[in-house]
Parts: sequence; C-alpha cells; structure tokens
Amino acid sequence: MRRASVPLAALTALLSSCTIGAHFSPVTPFEQATNGLYEGEGNGVTGRVPYRLTLSVQDKAGRANGVLQNLESKKTYTGSGTIKGTSGSAQLDMNFYENGDKYRAALHAELSDGHIIGRIRTVLLGQELFPYNINLKKLGGAAPQP
Repeated sequence: MRRASVPLAALTALLSSCTIGAHFSPVTPFEQATNGLYEGEGNGVTGRVPYRLTLSVQDKAGRANGVLQNLESKKTYTGSGTIKGTSGSAQLDMNFYENGDKYRAALHAELSDGHIIGRIRTVLLGQELFPYNINLKKLGGAAPQP
C-alpha cells in the first residue's frame, strides 16, 4: 500500500503546480488591441465591395488567422498568415481559401490604430490579380478568448 501513495502524491503535486500558471492571461496587450471584428470596404476594378474580417493574432508566434466575408456576395473565406510589428503598427499578410482548399485572395495590409489599410488581391488561376484597396475599421472590443 505504501508504494501506491508515492505515485499518487507525485501526481497530486504535479497537477497542483499546473494551476499556478492558470491565473495569468494568455492574451498579450497587442493581441487584445488587435483581435476582433473589422468592417469596411474595398475599392477595385469591379467597384466598391463591403468586407468583414474576424481577426485573431498570436503575438509571440507572429501568426494571424481569420475569416473574411464579402458582405455583397455573402461568400466566406478562411485565412492564415503572418503579422509583424508592434501595437503601434504591424504588417499583416494573409492568404484566404474557399472551402479550405481553393486559394481565393491575398491580403497585404498595415494594421494601425484599429484600422487595416492595404490591398486584397483576388486570385484567378493561381495568380494574385484584381487588386482592391481596402480600409477596414475595428468594431467593438477584443474577440472572445477560447
């Protein structure tokens, strides 16, 4: 019986030490300022197109994930890419896919003061064509945390 209590005591100590880190927020100030919902429009060869972007960044990894919706056509695209910079100004580069496997758009923009300003290039036959100058503004607070 004595032997069974040693692994149990070690397991209890190990599990209780895991709760120490549970009190720290996994979200950095940059993530809090950046994560969220953005809306605005793109202007390009086919005219004005309203867009919505739900953006989530991982500051330490320099990664960005999001969902881009064309509010006119109601099409939705999932995307991922990189974000480099500081909370004052950051470069955002993402690729967006339809149904997870059809490359449809590339976003190259600057994120600053709650605005995403840059270009979305729609993809045709694997090439980035048809640029749209975009201006998206952050709505409300930070995105919900997982």
